[in-house]
Amino acid sequence: VRCHANERLKLERLCRYITRPALANDRVKVNEQGQVELKLKTPWRDGTTHHVMSPLEFMQRLAALVPRPRLHLIRFHGVLAPNAKWRSKVVPDAPNEIGTLTATTSPTDSQEPPEQGRPMRLGWAKLLKRVFNLDLTHCPHCGGELRIIAAILQRQVVEKILNHLGLDPEPPPRAPAHGQMAF
Repeated sequence: VRCHANERLKLERLCRYITRPALANDRVKVNEQGQVELKLKTPWRDGTTHHVMSPLEFMQRLAALVPRPRLHLIRFHGVLAPNAKWRSKVVPDAPNEIGTLTATTSPTDSQEPPEQGRPMRLGWAKLLKRVFNLDLTHCPHCGGELRIIAAILQRQVVEKILNHLGLDPEPPPRAPAHGQMAF
């Protein structure tokens, strides 16, 4: 599926499609006995429309759907396979804008061209600039360079700071998953 940046409706449909949950909320119910009822999308040949299981069995089945860490979710075959002879003729070279890191360079040394080694990961500030067009590396008032000096992870401290600033310390409620959109 391909869509241009100015095709907002198609982009929204694509984003909804790739972020949809494994199960729709309206298909999963808990009955009076505390068992989980999963409504099937289409009835089976024998006429089964629901699958009833204990909460533990339901969690086991959901956990089985989660892939192992660091496992590639897409497998390529044929000319796109990792060791295919003709892969270099079909797959374009990596872009030059993403550098590489070695033991002698660090992500802050952005002036020098990177040497061969592991691919460099983009920092959180660059990712936020790419996605939301927020420049968090420079001060919006004076233009000076910003850097992280601390990360506050304790909930009580964060709540105290937000209360002092007059902001609501409670996160917004999570919205339920939307129904599937037709394409």
